[in-house]
Amino acid sequence: MEKHNLINEFPEFKEKIHQLKVEDTHFRKIFDEYHELDHRIHNINTGQEIVIDEYAHELKAKLLHLKDEMYSYLNR
Repeated sequence: MEKHNLINEFPEFKEKIHQLKVEDTHFRKIFDEYHELDHRIHNINTGQEIVIDEYAHELKAKLLHLKDEMYSYLNR
């Protein structure tokens, strides 16, 4: 399973992602949270971490929510 690195998800916003990480504390916070969740979900999907399916789905839903929030930042 591949990770969903934000730069890979939104390559057209690479520079803006970097700028927001440096200049906007809220964006940095959700970026870090997204990165941590993505890493954890990758570990679950590859069998390195075992959780119940419902919890895995909750984590994936939270990841999508963070991705949507960051996308709205990037389109400002």
